[in-house]
Amino acid sequence: MYKGEHKVLIANRGEIAIRIARSCLELNQNFVCVYTDADSESGHVRFAREHGGEDSLFRISSYRDANEIFSVADRSGASAIHPGYGFFAEDFRFARRVVKRDKPLIFIGPSWRVIQELGDKINTKRLARSLGVPTVPGSDSPIYDELEAVELAESLFAFQREQGFQVPAIMVKASAGGGGMGIEEVKDPDEFRSVYRRIRNYAKRQFNDEGVLIEQRIYGFNHLEVQVVCERSGEKHVHFGTRNCSVQSSGNQKRIEVAPGFAPDERHYIFDAAVVLESITKHSLSMARAVNYDNVGTWEWIVTPRGEPFLMEVNTRIQVENGVSAAIAAIKGERGVNIVREQVRLGLGDPMTYSQQDVELSGVAIEYRIIAENPDKDFAPWVGTIEDFGWKEQDWLEVYTQVPTDRAYEIPTEFDPNLALAIVRGDNLDQAKRRGIEFLSELVLNGQDRKGRTIESNISYLIDKTSSLLEF
Repeated sequence: MYKGEHKVLIANRGEIAIRIARSCLELNQNFVCVYTDADSESGHVRFAREHGGEDSLFRISSYRDANEIFSVADRSGASAIHPGYGFFAEDFRFARRVVKRDKPLIFIGPSWRVIQELGDKINTKRLARSLGVPTVPGSDSPIYDELEAVELAESLFAFQREQGFQVPAIMVKASAGGGGMGIEEVKDPDEFRSVYRRIRNYAKRQFNDEGVLIEQRIYGFNHLEVQVVCERSGEKHVHFGTRNCSVQSSGNQKRIEVAPGFAPDERHYIFDAAVVLESITKHSLSMARAVNYDNVGTWEWIVTPRGEPFLMEVNTRIQVENGVSAAIAAIKGERGVNIVREQVRLGLGDPMTYSQQDVELSGVAIEYRIIAENPDKDFAPWVGTIEDFGWKEQDWLEVYTQVPTDRAYEIPTEFDPNLALAIVRGDNLDQAKRRGIEFLSELVLNGQDRKGRTIESNISYLIDKTSSLLEF
């Protein structure tokens, strides 16, 4: 069991902060939340006040200020820090500081060495290739020299032309990046140098590492993920299946996720989809074992139209879409799996009391990211006040949100205008899609900006995309 009672400092905001706090309560652990002035009306502040009292709330100037976070940890008597996703979640320096400071804390996430090893796309590619895991053709070491980068780019363009690609293209990525950031596509060889320089400079600013990864562009792929959960010992590893995250914005930001990643019993594919799903879960677990992975993580894959899987990267944190995988899972016959709760429980040292054979996956789940944005205008964010927000409760529906449903809420301009995550469950894909459209069509979402203009959201976009989910 746990090594004593803990107080978990939640170094994040919004719906994930609420889910972490709720998980702490379910595990009989204490929690502390932080918030900025812009977030004073956020649901995570209200949740903390109602369930932990004023002593569970600390105001800070920025979620990105590590010194402030540690100051709150000391003032509150916290014994552990949960970074959520974003901010410090994949910062190995922060995770190292958590456990090595004069007043060490527990970092609820993978160990800093694991984050450092797998947080770099180059290291991940090298490890994958050493284990026979397929990776996208391209560089397997950081490229810092422009002439070397140009030479590799020219060879990839030439290879694609030889293969008959009508529009050869390559991807230029910050090797230390993640989450769709620091990536550009190059179709014109004459533009490569300028793009390479731009990504290199971006990588230096954002990650203090100019390393650049150059890969072949894979067209028409599906984006799949494998949800992995591991014991703190680094010796026990299970997966909670796959999910398909191919519906994305123009900036490679996910908008709909579906679990499992394909529906071979309901949809026709020109390849053996069940074999692909089995392959990527097997490869993901082999890498987790190789590095003694010791908390939650996500292995991200692309699958070509011919059914060829290639590993893209590993996200060493809880992800936004963890709930869609949990929605199709049962442990030893018990549904209601909560991967955030598992992360907290295992991160505090509780043993994993189940194996892969105890994890049952059934049904289909869809997660919708409800956002105040205009998909017709390159997903431009909308800023204003939410006046009405609500939905009909269903036994097949979970909605996670920091937006109050009983009063007006002004969307903070400092953050992305994410309003809610809605997870819809069904016995099969068609049922899940019908329920998804029912939820989206009945959702109440009203608001206006300071000029009186009506709220813009991606609801219609989500409804439209639902019709073709998991088709390939």
